[in-house]
Amino acid sequence: LITGEPGTGKTQTAYYIAHKLDLNSVIHFQVKSDSRAQDLLYYFDTVRYFHDAHFNQGQLPEKEAYVERRALWLAMESEHPRVLLIDEIDKAPRDFPNDLLHELERLSFTVPQTNQRVKENKKMRPIVVITSNSERQLPDAFLRRCVYSHIRFDKNILEKAVESRKDEYGPLNPDLIKLAMRRFLALRELNLNKRPSTAEFLVWLRLLAMATDASDLDLALKQDLSKLPYLGVLLKNSHDIEQLSK
Repeated sequence: LITGEPGTGKTQTAYYIAHKLDLNSVIHFQVKSDSRAQDLLYYFDTVRYFHDAHFNQGQLPEKEAYVERRALWLAMESEHPRVLLIDEIDKAPRDFPNDLLHELERLSFTVPQTNQRVKENKKMRPIVVITSNSERQLPDAFLRRCVYSHIRFDKNILEKAVESRKDEYGPLNPDLIKLAMRRFLALRELNLNKRPSTAEFLVWLRLLAMATDASDLDLALKQDLSKLPYLGVLLKNSHDIEQLSK
């Protein structure tokens, strides 16, 4: 379970794990406000099943043909170990984490429509990465089953991220990048409702790199924080922008 403010790289951690361990592509399940635990396991097309049964002269079709394997099932039956990403679990309904306790702990479940029992291949056990923006507290019983890590904002990591993407900021000389970083960090030190993240800073640098006149950009970055160019890329809260201008 990985937490941290939005834009710190929680989702990318799953892809980094897959890359470092030389695994196949990540199986990405994006949690939504109406997600159910079953959505992670399988989908049974009830409408199509009854439609076909109606036009099949009373002979019921085989239910197996109407079962679609979903993320956890695919990860469990993969021929190679996979990384399964359950992204932003705190967006789900309240019961979603609790409904997955058994399935995630034992990696087994039953499809009631077909009575099929799905079990993991112990040699191919998937690595399950779960991210949360901590918008709400997860159940204690769920947390007990997780290895927990929090990604905190770190200036050194920010510098490494900029260095690794320096080709994207070609027109910006190192001094301008350092100046932009100082202004960004100054923003983060303010009492904001939503502080800008690493991801937003990287986007901001790409926009600054589009400026053709370095001297004008240098002056713009040295102005009051409320007059920084492309401020809307960094601040996404109207109250924060209003307070900054005051």
